[in-house]
Amino acid sequence: MAESVDRDANRALRARFDEVYGQYRRLRSGLDELQRELTELRVTERSADGQVTAVVGARGELISVEVSPGVFHDRDARALSRKITETVLRASAAAADATRELVAGYLPPGSPSVDFLRTHDFGALLGRADAVASRGE
Repeated sequence: MAESVDRDANRALRARFDEVYGQYRRLRSGLDELQRELTELRVTERSADGQVTAVVGARGELISVEVSPGVFHDRDARALSRKITETVLRASAAAADATRELVAGYLPPGSPSVDFLRTHDFGALLGRADAVASRGE
């Protein structure tokens, strides 16, 4: 009887291992594609009046800013600075959303890694690992 229980437990462990390993292989095979997509990701935002255009990459890094010549007629440097800053911040937020969507497509549903990209909460990111470690799995 003990042998039968051991065999059943081994089968269950093997099935779980195969499932996890399959998820890992799918994730690993898609990482090169994900990296390429993230490298190529560009998000463009325009100010409400269309005078400022900001382009950012996947991490929200500024790629370029274009200012239409008409913006200089006002000669209001502070207003221009605010307009540029607001446009760049909107572009960076949109890039963060686009990055989360891309990454989510390569991770298992409910992955804490995707939530971490939104919340930046290391506790939540490591919560599953902590729970597993405390159970001794």
